[in-house]
Amino acid sequence: MKNITFAGLLLTALVINTVALAQDNRAVKQSTGKPEETEYWDPEVRVVTSGGTMGMPPSDAIVLFDGKNLDNWVSVKDGSPAKWDLKDEAMTVVRGAGNISTKQDFGDYQLHIEWRAPNEPETLKSQGKGNSGIFMQGMYEVQVMNSYQNRSYRNGQAGSIYKQSAPLVNATSKMGEWNTYDIIYTAPRFTINGGVETPAYVTVIHNGIVVQNHTKIQGTTPYIGAPQNTVHGKGPISLQDHGNPVSFRNIWIREM
Repeated sequence: MKNITFAGLLLTALVINTVALAQDNRAVKQSTGKPEETEYWDPEVRVVTSGGTMGMPPSDAIVLFDGKNLDNWVSVKDGSPAKWDLKDEAMTVVRGAGNISTKQDFGDYQLHIEWRAPNEPETLKSQGKGNSGIFMQGMYEVQVMNSYQNRSYRNGQAGSIYKQSAPLVNATSKMGEWNTYDIIYTAPRFTINGGVETPAYVTVIHNGIVVQNHTKIQGTTPYIGAPQNTVHGKGPISLQDHGNPVSFRNIWIREM
């Protein structure tokens, strides 16, 4: 029995070694000296045209808000039509109306969104000033806040992954001026038993400046408590009603 086992192991080792040598031979095959051997022509790269003007949607973008209506948005609370104000091609938070979400769900994407903190009195400070948020898949928040000469906790100011990762720099515009976020988001992947196989990652470019660079998202972004990792699939883009009349415009997304 021992001899048979040894013979079997020897044969297996010889087969593995032969396969490895074959793979190595393919990997180190002598070059023919022709440039085309390292050129890949098919499939041809898909053509996408830019929006021309900075921030305008490219040809393959899904326009979520163009200033005309709120047809792509619903109330998070009950799924009814969004009840935020629509004026001058921007939508503005109505205090008490609640958070709103896109009707469509998304996974990995490039998101462009512009926001404006309102002109508010100096008596408002920290998180009480120009506060809102953008939630990827309805649960991971990139903070929106008036962080211009308005100090708050680092991981809660504009451009932060709320209560997790502070922005690299503060690039916030003055009250009443528009800010731009370009967000590249990779959704988390989960194992079949409910664990996190790959966490979510996000890059945020605020007014043309990188403030989050492929940042790992630790889980949900609650106001109180630790992040949680609940198994989920695609989810909506949600915007927060924090009581401040923050405005949004020119929102589009490219699925990846």
